[in-house]
Amino acid sequence: MDVLLSVEGLEKSFKDKKVLHNISFEVRKGEIMAILGPNGAGKSTTIRNIMGIMYPDQGKVIFHGYNDIPRNKIGYLPEERGLYKNVKVLDILLYLADLKEYPTKKAKERAIDYLKKFDLEGKENVKMEELSKGMAQKVQFISSILHEPELLILDEPFSGLDPVSQELLKAEIHSLAKKGTAILLSSHQMNVVEEMCDRLFMIQQGQKIIYGTLDDVKTKYANFKCTIRGKNDLVNLENIPQVQRVEQKEDVSVLYLEKDINPAIWLKTLPENLQVNEMTLDRISLHEIFIDVATNKNLLLGNELMEEGEQHA
Repeated sequence: MDVLLSVEGLEKSFKDKKVLHNISFEVRKGEIMAILGPNGAGKSTTIRNIMGIMYPDQGKVIFHGYNDIPRNKIGYLPEERGLYKNVKVLDILLYLADLKEYPTKKAKERAIDYLKKFDLEGKENVKMEELSKGMAQKVQFISSILHEPELLILDEPFSGLDPVSQELLKAEIHSLAKKGTAILLSSHQMNVVEEMCDRLFMIQQGQKIIYGTLDDVKTKYANFKCTIRGKNDLVNLENIPQVQRVEQKEDVSVLYLEKDINPAIWLKTLPENLQVNEMTLDRISLHEIFIDVATNKNLLLGNELMEEGEQHA
């Protein structure tokens, strides 16, 4: 896929505190790219530099080979929601589309279609303050895509939405990506990231920790784990071959296994006297990787950094 956005060597400091350290990644046409990290990691600062809301001390943001992103080419759904409360739904959508220099007639047609798609039909002349929180959030999402942006930045797009509305948004995001829109998604919902994203960029304390396709990341960091429900002695579990460590809570034991094991062969090494009421064998989730990074445990990552950008450029 063609590269639409390149972030190259971003550095940013506030007073004496450096919040971004040589941040670099790419977003390609038609892909959903996740930018992840705990609160305070530097995600919002990175997004604001891309948006031109602030400027880096060093580095650059390149869009289609140019240093400036035209405002009408980018859509943005901020984490802090807020549209004019005393303005009617259709009026605010047309106003925001006009700011992006999008034709009014086409904007109105698309707005009506989207309102219908997101179960907001008949709300065109309702003031924003009269909508529920979820309805208002869907209107703001529509405002971010109405002008057909080439790059769409979504900051916690599913926060506060009921499951049905979440599925509607997911379907639309996938549809936009299939049509070629480059999507940069920031979310703390790791299950959503695993479900939706093609690649991910994870930062902690302003530095790149992981960068790669989801498959690459899972293969590199997500070793297998075995969860056993049953009363078993911790020492006996720790002595099972190819077990790195064991976490035990009451009758549930989680065995974290060494890299590159063959699950079918490893299962044969389990002792016959092992008490098993239930057992699952699967890979460590992205959620667990995120927790490991956010809490600086380094149990999974060690000192390795994922250099997918260099490997797959």
